[in-house]
Amino acid sequence: MKIMVCPLNGPRNISEFVYGGEVTKMPDPNSCSDAEWADYVFYSDNNIGVVREWWLHAATSFWFIADRHTGTDNVVRTYHASEIFNKRVEFAPKLEKAET
Repeated sequence: MKIMVCPLNGPRNISEFVYGGEVTKMPDPNSCSDAEWADYVFYSDNNIGVVREWWLHAATSFWFIADRHTGTDNVVRTYHASEIFNKRVEFAPKLEKAET
């Protein structure tokens, strides 16, 4: 049985977790193009090596970050997202252009 250590709940069976994608730098949502935003949301680099990833403990809805080697599937470290993300990002409403 594979075990992952949840920063909130401790060691748990891997079946309790859901992969959420790579942690990447978010483009400015107020100035980036639709293509840049889609690239951020839907695509990953898919490199072999240690990758920083989002994971969800499904039973508690707790999101956290794991550093995982994608070649060996070894989880190097898990930690609370606040270690990296320490400020709020504000999203301005996107105004549609009026048709003439």
